[in-house]
Amino acid sequence: MLRWRIAILVSAAVAISYLDRQTLPVAIKAISNDIPLTNVQFSNLQSAFLLAYALMYAGGGKLADALGTRLGFTVIMIFWSIACASHGLALTFTMLAVSRFALGMGEGGGFPAATRAVAEWFSVKERATAMGIINSGSAVGAIVAPPLIAIILAYANWRWIFFATGALGLLWTAWWRKSYFPPAEHPQLTQQEREKIPPVADPAITTAAGKIAWLDLLRHKETWGMVSAKFLSDAAWYFYLFWLPKYLYDARHFDIKSVGAVAWIPNAAAGIGCLTGGWFSSRLVRQKFSANAARKLTMGLSVAVMPMILLVTRAPIAWAIAIFSLAYFGQQSWSTLIMVLPADLFPSKVVGSVAGLIGFGGAMGGIVFGELAGHLLDHGFGYETVFQLAATFHVIAFLVILTTVPRITPLNIERT
Repeated sequence: MLRWRIAILVSAAVAISYLDRQTLPVAIKAISNDIPLTNVQFSNLQSAFLLAYALMYAGGGKLADALGTRLGFTVIMIFWSIACASHGLALTFTMLAVSRFALGMGEGGGFPAATRAVAEWFSVKERATAMGIINSGSAVGAIVAPPLIAIILAYANWRWIFFATGALGLLWTAWWRKSYFPPAEHPQLTQQEREKIPPVADPAITTAAGKIAWLDLLRHKETWGMVSAKFLSDAAWYFYLFWLPKYLYDARHFDIKSVGAVAWIPNAAAGIGCLTGGWFSSRLVRQKFSANAARKLTMGLSVAVMPMILLVTRAPIAWAIAIFSLAYFGQQSWSTLIMVLPADLFPSKVVGSVAGLIGFGGAMGGIVFGELAGHLLDHGFGYETVFQLAATFHVIAFLVILTTVPRITPLNIERT
């Protein structure tokens, strides 16, 4: 059906975003032959990406709300595709950092626009499943990155990795412009499917919601709770995502070919986690559980597996990959639900803005912990210390959600 094809279309954009952001971590060994980098400099490159990502995640949410999903996503994808390709022109650490910052600016608007698409096209009963499909794109992109980069490096230098992935984003933009329209304008929407789409809000309500500022949203403890929880959980997630290839290079002495052969496995588990978390929550809702019970039960089960990462540094490599896979599964099941909450709690007109604030919190968590990890590793602390810290973050984040979001039900949002 049309709305599920739209979910797949948005999922493809998310896949490209994760492919683009994984290019540097997976290719870092080849890049370092031309541009030598310390652990702190590697952290700084990720921080450059995440700082811009954080700012534009919030700003990109406003952009998506202002321009609408169709035009907003077009602008966002074109910008980040050009930024990705620019990495291939870098000659110094500074040039890499500038390209990384630009990539973060572009990608920052992706998830807020995706969340808006979910709010436009899917009801509460289907929303978690749709977000699971969309979020699984992150796993697809991360799965494709290691073997694709290994193949490109076998035939060309590392610069062509960025040129190829940038071109892929521009191709998706053409697909998006041809295929996506809001429900009220879509030429292929049937009456039968229209009845399954959330009704358009009353214009007076929509106009009032559109005037709601960030300060109005921040008056609600639910907003602060979701931002804080995302700060904690993404601190661990971005460490796993950006540092897994480097951990395999540094601690397990892998080469690029070996990383390409195994680094996709945890990302495949992440994709299964996206789909499982969204499917399970939606199934509970269909079985007459409240959205509050369905979302929180699924989030709690997702968080329960995260402390297992404590064992990764002491396990044989096969078991270490299995533990990473379990952590990736739990994280992306959790992430699917945390990104559904804005659509459950807030009016559709401000969902992009709320999702942007949440993403800002997540990216800032990634910056803080990424910089700490680089500092610890360059000053005599091993990976074990870093993983011990990361193992606690999701549990604390879930406790924050339980405290600050007592009920997952639509909030009465008013302009101050």
